[in-house]
Amino acid sequence: MSHDGVGPRAVMRSVAFLTAGVLAVPALAGCSEKDPAGKPTAGQEIAPAERGRIVDGGTLRWAVDALPETLNAFQADADAATSKVAGAVLPSMYRLDANGRPQRNPDYLESAKVVDREPRQVVLYKLNQQAVWSDGREIGAADFAAQWRALSGKDTAYWTARNAGYDRIEKIERGANDLEVRVTFSKPYADWQSLFSPLYPKDVMGTPDAFNDGARRKLKVTAGPFALDTVDKGSGEVRLKRNPRWWGRPAKLSELVLRAVPRDKRTAALADGKVDLAEIDSTEAHRITLAARDKGKGNGAPLAHGPGAALTPGKSLRSWAIAHGSDEEAADEEILARKKRGKAVAKYADEQSSLRGFEVRKSLEPAFTQLALNGQEGPLADERVRRAVARALDRDELARVVLRPLGLPAEPVGSHLALSGQQAYADNSGALGGQDTKEAQALLADAGWVSGGPVKEEQKEKKAAGAGASKEPAGSEASESSGTPADSDAAEGSDSDEGSGSSEDSGSSGSSSSSDGSDSSDSSDSSTTSGSSDSSDSSDSSDSSESSGDDGTYIVGEDGKPGDDKPGENRAPALLVPAPLAELQRVALLDQAYVLGVHGQAEKAKKAKKQKAGKKQRIGKKQQAETEKQRKKDGPGTSGKVEKNLAHEGRSQFQHGGAPGAYAPKGTAAPGRAAAGPLAKNGKPLTLRFVLPSGPGSQSLRAVGERIARMLERIGIRTEISKVADESYFKDHIASGQYDLALYSWPASAFPATDARPIYSKPVPAADGSLNVEQNYTRVGTDQVDQLFDQAIAELDPGESRSLVRKADARIWAAAGSIPLYQRPQLTAARTNLANAGAFGFQTPLYEDMGFLKKGAKPQASSAP
Repeated sequence: MSHDGVGPRAVMRSVAFLTAGVLAVPALAGCSEKDPAGKPTAGQEIAPAERGRIVDGGTLRWAVDALPETLNAFQADADAATSKVAGAVLPSMYRLDANGRPQRNPDYLESAKVVDREPRQVVLYKLNQQAVWSDGREIGAADFAAQWRALSGKDTAYWTARNAGYDRIEKIERGANDLEVRVTFSKPYADWQSLFSPLYPKDVMGTPDAFNDGARRKLKVTAGPFALDTVDKGSGEVRLKRNPRWWGRPAKLSELVLRAVPRDKRTAALADGKVDLAEIDSTEAHRITLAARDKGKGNGAPLAHGPGAALTPGKSLRSWAIAHGSDEEAADEEILARKKRGKAVAKYADEQSSLRGFEVRKSLEPAFTQLALNGQEGPLADERVRRAVARALDRDELARVVLRPLGLPAEPVGSHLALSGQQAYADNSGALGGQDTKEAQALLADAGWVSGGPVKEEQKEKKAAGAGASKEPAGSEASESSGTPADSDAAEGSDSDEGSGSSEDSGSSGSSSSSDGSDSSDSSDSSTTSGSSDSSDSSDSSDSSESSGDDGTYIVGEDGKPGDDKPGENRAPALLVPAPLAELQRVALLDQAYVLGVHGQAEKAKKAKKQKAGKKQRIGKKQQAETEKQRKKDGPGTSGKVEKNLAHEGRSQFQHGGAPGAYAPKGTAAPGRAAAGPLAKNGKPLTLRFVLPSGPGSQSLRAVGERIARMLERIGIRTEISKVADESYFKDHIASGQYDLALYSWPASAFPATDARPIYSKPVPAADGSLNVEQNYTRVGTDQVDQLFDQAIAELDPGESRSLVRKADARIWAAAGSIPLYQRPQLTAARTNLANAGAFGFQTPLYEDMGFLKKGAKPQASSAP
């Protein structure tokens, strides 16, 4: 769900999100080279065009996830559609520029500044003398005062979501004339520019009844380039029309329609001409890119992708033969299948033809995905364990997994409180430190987690430490232990392979694994059973899929065969391996790992699985020959290029004759030189429950989660992955604390001292004995962070306030309750002739400038700030 538009505060009032989009337009202010905040990692892409090149009139149909439940942006159920409506029809004193920085909105505000600091802070607003409500009344102090009273928190009859900032106001009064508004604060407030955006008329804010119900379905009085026309639940549309009383630049569009279209129906809606602008996922973006590529081939040319792409001439001939054969039953089935396939191919081709009128505009959202570590109980209550988890992560790699396949800059986020380009940004990740396997292992050892844990006990209990429940939570689709063999890291591949998935020519209708960087294992999420391994990462199909439970997997050294050491002894680690590969020759595979490293090992294992039984011995001999040849070249021991490659992969402990994680026959003991068994403390293994969403739009999150699980496995931390339904993911798991590890996103605010405090403040006990966490779902906080936030919010010197925010961020990094990973991608499908709209990045959209280009007109080249 997308929570954006008017400001990140609307997001904070709701919940963290899984998918999102945030709005913006042309740059209002650039970045200085000396600016410590730097520049945005990616510029916006909106096809900018001067107003003279845009047609007067026309209707823009913009897809939203759902109709807004309320049109009051200050209520708890306000969403992204609420923000879009408010941004188009209501005043905002400040709006964000392309760098995510607040800028005065001249349509409403001639000036605003702090005129007094002692004995009280006073801000004087001078309003645009042309600014009027749609009923002809001037915008003035009465509107400011009504909104303050409604949002101050003093009158509980108002159903408000938050009162941050408004609770610091002492009084609001008219200035020297009707165009001046004096706001006096009871306590200093650094983020005063966040207030009165949007500003509602006193008709909405004047009484609790009007506030609670009067603006949920209608807005009689507005003051923006557009006015609210209708909200039609039947058609799923909110229709906005030009505001005839608008005093600014007239809106180019005659109508702006927000149409509710679910994410999984966006492609069809675009192809059917029902929407002109829509946020899309990577699969849809891939299809639009293919459609543009095929544009010059003509409508009659067969497509090399889609539902008919896999039909080779040989398969086609066989299908024809069966359809015309003597077996009537088989012929009837084949004829039906051919008709069904033909319809699918025709539909796909028609959609691709229609999609040629669109293009993908991409940027990065003003939001970041983080790894959350629940520090309330269990192993992660120990800061050393949390820091070990953080030090095990290669954040650069995780960013590449998601962003590189989309052609976006793959840079990890360095702050919890701002993003690159925003005023408060600074990379404070050094307070925690970068990826360091040895340091992570040392932290775990210092916390008392030592090797040689009771794996059998762990297998019986199937319970994640700190999860708080032995049963799968409601809505859970699958649970799997990460116990991933080391060779599963082969799925990571090289940088060039990350997220590559299938080639552009091999796509199928509505699917593409390449776009979001997800592993091939994502396709098997729905069929994963409790306790299954991640072996699907390195094979397209699994023989074990036909069995249930743990039938397809087992742990080397724990099946009662020779080599099964007793718990507590210094033994080799248990290795999860698929039973169907039990016949493969152990020596040949281990030699192969020695010669080729982990990547070669997984590739050969995959090929070996497809061979017939009669060819296995010949394969083994060939591998041994390769091994002998490489040994002669490198000399004795693990020297030369092989050793360097293994060290580069973080597996220098691999010695010839023993490769942890190698496939081996059932009953084979783990190699003797591997590190001792899984980590344990007080008889309990170190296993963390990793909760991930299972929905079709969450492939990239699952891909990142599986990478993280493999990274943690390298330092001895096992993860038990639970994939749960999207609708229950946040409410039943994140907010309730039923997880150890989780991935979700937060927006980056232009006012972090105000908006980020509830996310990172230290939880406090409530009167009923429960823990009041506000929005700090990691349950990790410190008094020092709270104090720095309090100081920053009261500091009226902008530079000093930002310095305090950065110090707070460094403390948050050190506490290791959450680890920022990457800025979220923003992908938007737009008609090729639509200007000043698309992937807005940080900036608030200029609704009056959106429109369709005149015939023959071209947009300006986009320039990054």
